[in-house]
Amino acid sequence: MASAAERRKRVKSWREKAWYEVLAPSMFGNTPIGETPASDPQHLIGRVFETTLGDLINDFSKSHIKLYFQIRTVDDTNAKTDFVGHEMARDYVKSQIRRRSRKAEDITTVTTKDGYTLRVTAMAITLGRAQSSKVKQIRKAIREVVTAKARERNFDQFVQEMVLGKLAADIYKEAKRFHPIRRVEVYKSKLLARPGSAS
Repeated sequence: MASAAERRKRVKSWREKAWYEVLAPSMFGNTPIGETPASDPQHLIGRVFETTLGDLINDFSKSHIKLYFQIRTVDDTNAKTDFVGHEMARDYVKSQIRRRSRKAEDITTVTTKDGYTLRVTAMAITLGRAQSSKVKQIRKAIREVVTAKARERNFDQFVQEMVLGKLAADIYKEAKRFHPIRRVEVYKSKLLARPGSAS
């Protein structure tokens, strides 16, 4: 067991820590996503926080979408973050795949208009069975749409469209040319590199 002196030292160390409010990036309105203590604000740099889109925009129907934000700067008692990725809950993704349907999935590495590189994973679920040739065409359509939209949008715009469903809608419009589509989801992303850096 810890000695009384060690316990007092831990309590003193905890009391000396300041609390910082963690803010989502401007693309999500600088919304507060939590609080965290630190004895030195520099210790917060690089820390990753997770929240859900449902909590962020106060829409329970979006609670299956997890967002990841990394602290980049600390200003006074505000810890400002950058978007570094998102992921849909596995149970939700599995629930979209039904019997007598096919999944066309593509993992694409794209670069936005302002030089951010992301890995984006999207899927289209067919309505009824689809031939392998059709699935291949749908997969190609996913890749072409995701790549083109990234090239046309800056990072903030692309992330908003990806997370809020606009990118999935654009994929749907293209993919349904080859086979009836029941659902499209852009269900995972990860920031690979910022402009002028390798991470």
